[in-house]
Amino acid sequence: MAERADVVFVDGVRTPFGRAGEKGMYWNTRADDLIVKAMIGMLERNPELPKDRVDEVAIAATTQEGDQGLTLGRTAAILAGLPLSVPGYAIDRMCAGAMTAVTTAAGSIAFGAYDVAIAGGVEHMGRHPMGGNADPNPRFLAEKLVSGDALNMGLTAERLHDRFPHLTKERSDRFGMRSQQKVAAAYEAGHIQPDLVPVAIRSEQGWGLATDDEGLRPETTMEGLATLRTPFRPHGRVTAGNASPLTDGATVSLLASADAARELGLTSKMRLVSFAFAGVQPEVMGIGPIPSTEKALKKAGLTIDDIGLFELNEAFAVQVLSLLDHFGIDDDDARVNPWGGAIAVGHPLASSGVRLMIQLARQFEQHPEVRYGMTAMCVGLGQGGTVIWENPHYDGKKK
Repeated sequence: MAERADVVFVDGVRTPFGRAGEKGMYWNTRADDLIVKAMIGMLERNPELPKDRVDEVAIAATTQEGDQGLTLGRTAAILAGLPLSVPGYAIDRMCAGAMTAVTTAAGSIAFGAYDVAIAGGVEHMGRHPMGGNADPNPRFLAEKLVSGDALNMGLTAERLHDRFPHLTKERSDRFGMRSQQKVAAAYEAGHIQPDLVPVAIRSEQGWGLATDDEGLRPETTMEGLATLRTPFRPHGRVTAGNASPLTDGATVSLLASADAARELGLTSKMRLVSFAFAGVQPEVMGIGPIPSTEKALKKAGLTIDDIGLFELNEAFAVQVLSLLDHFGIDDDDARVNPWGGAIAVGHPLASSGVRLMIQLARQFEQHPEVRYGMTAMCVGLGQGGTVIWENPHYDGKKK
């Protein structure tokens, strides 16, 4: 048996993220068109890749119906102009869809089955609300396998506040405010825009171009956050200010074996070190990334202290804080979400995993003193996912 191949993250791009719903910029845009736009943008950025060398297209979506159904990886590949010889499939692990598309395609590259793969995700939450037409098996409640509210993500976040009283609403609000401020600063510095693919949009006003994430709120204050409603529970702690908004958007990445990347003259922005997924009680799904991170670190032979940059999906502030507390990391640690996160830019379920990777890859370029970085997220129905990456720009020098 051949040695396992090294897998590299060649490149990644995404559409700007839009607010879900009738007032959002993508209300009149199809879900499959979002992922196709992202794929075309990435292929244009990597002209040295012969299109017939793509061995697989793995595209995730949580609600696979209508314009977000029909084996997205295959249909998007055809629509993006890849040769008909390139196969594709759709994949679903709720919020970790794109992350799972990456790890599944990466495993196939490591095994030697593929040289080059495209992996990404799309979620149009305006057209396809989470759990829209789902029909949960009655045994879940009848046999008390899960609590009736385990499918309500906001209530699972309230339960984390219950379980960890030291994770106060004030801490969550401050984390949410900092997320808005950090995203605004990253935009100001021009860090985020290079990896956004503009999308033509249509509204009653006519045609337009989506170039930035919609609905950022850099002017957020603690005083303003204190007045927001707590929709999931009277006198609760989870609000629109410390949770990710419903969002539309698509992300896509290009993966390759290190050998294929060298042969084709492709960039290697990150090297895959390890990954892991783990399950927890669905009622407290937010703690999912804790066991998945412990598993991934163990597989890599690393400890949490080896990780120099963290890109954690901010489904809810309390969920990120529970992981930071567990590992003894400060709420304001500069290594964590340096460019803010989903509370500000949004969380289009199945596409968020690759957004984390796109940002970590950029941060690696800016931080040659950092050797390892981590992308992690909680997943609906009680799961967590973690991917650990190595920085090819690492120079061993302390900053």
